[in-house]
Amino acid sequence: MKTVFVVGAGPAGLFAAQKIGQAGHEVIVFNRDIKPGGLAEYGIYPTKDKMKIGLRKQFAKVLSLPNVHYLGHVPVGNGTAISIAELQQFSPTAMVFSVGAQGAKQLGLPGSDSRGVYSAKDFVYFYNSLPPFATQDFSVGKRVAIVGMGNVAVDIARWLLIDDPLHTAEEVIIVARRGPFEAKFDNKEFKEIEMFLDRDAFQDELKRIESHVKAVGQDLATLPESTFPVLAKPATTKTSSRLLFRFLSSPQSIHPDVSGRISRLTVTENILVDRNGDVAAKATDKTADLEVDTMIFAIGDVADPALGLPYSNSAYVTSSDPNDPKKACYEVFDPQGGKILEGTYVVGWARKASEGLVGIARHDGEQGAAQVLKYLEGAQETNAASAAEIIRSLHKKNLQLVLKPDLEYLAKAEEKEAQQRGLAWFKFCEDEVMLNAIEKAKSAVA
Repeated sequence: MKTVFVVGAGPAGLFAAQKIGQAGHEVIVFNRDIKPGGLAEYGIYPTKDKMKIGLRKQFAKVLSLPNVHYLGHVPVGNGTAISIAELQQFSPTAMVFSVGAQGAKQLGLPGSDSRGVYSAKDFVYFYNSLPPFATQDFSVGKRVAIVGMGNVAVDIARWLLIDDPLHTAEEVIIVARRGPFEAKFDNKEFKEIEMFLDRDAFQDELKRIESHVKAVGQDLATLPESTFPVLAKPATTKTSSRLLFRFLSSPQSIHPDVSGRISRLTVTENILVDRNGDVAAKATDKTADLEVDTMIFAIGDVADPALGLPYSNSAYVTSSDPNDPKKACYEVFDPQGGKILEGTYVVGWARKASEGLVGIARHDGEQGAAQVLKYLEGAQETNAASAAEIIRSLHKKNLQLVLKPDLEYLAKAEEKEAQQRGLAWFKFCEDEVMLNAIEKAKSAVA
């Protein structure tokens, strides 16, 4: 039996831990957050209860394995509670990093530091009650621009138009650099907000871009059959808030008002070009201004270099298979030393940011775990510290660890809070409150 550290407890990490644990090895999971789940807990839309409950049950099953240990509330990385070098001092045979993509692609625009400008990832964390984002300022005004045209943008629009308890947004504008045929959202997701689509404004927008769409052989008459089935349905009664689209537009600059909050977004107008069958956007010298008081950009995520793994081109560096360059490789490679970091692996979004949802993350975690198990077959057993020894060492750093039994106390405390408030579900949104709830629940049992 050998010891493997898994850093990060999202779907990729937990299912990797399960596969390694079921093979008979000791697995110690370190998680930044108090709760396990990662984006399955803090990224899936808040009201998708059945999905979240199902995933929580699967994660609980993983953590029920006696040789899989959970240490929550333990951030790993440079400048945090414990560095990778310090983890290595506990002598694990292998380490698997499943920390997700904790950085966001930045627009790099003038005025990006204005108030009211947020990355989609941070905004999703906010409305999903992830500490510390849940208690930070993510105030929303009346006119919100969402940059991006995928499912994340649709989720955010849904929150603003339907589930935001403050209901301040009167207009939500989806800003897309390409045209309506290049929309990346699923129709199932868009159906949740299609009743807010301003049909008249949408038709005006289609007229504005019609010549550019035709130039690449696209026919707007086929939109209802492709990306916008809502257009084939009868229009519904107009809503108090409305959803707009601004196609062929790329953000150019952000203009704050005297208070420092965004008041105007200047966009570059694009045309469409056909590049060997792939429709791309090409900037023109024309610009337009959108009067908005909030901007959320959903343009993808990147790995966080502060973790401390070799980093290049917004990602952790992995080895490649010389016989099959397209094959997914999970072992970390150090370009400076010119060698593989033996026994060090990345899985899930830590390996490839924004790639797929929970099912793909699970598959990636399990594929990575298979490579780990193959490595363990020939690796020498190390004098690895036990879970108990690691816990004692971390306590000396004054870390308030959250262990497997604590998760049960927390779940019961949140269930009780939901019942008292008459809610279907409830989440504590501050670490300190969660830790206090755990201690209170423990005391009640003692």
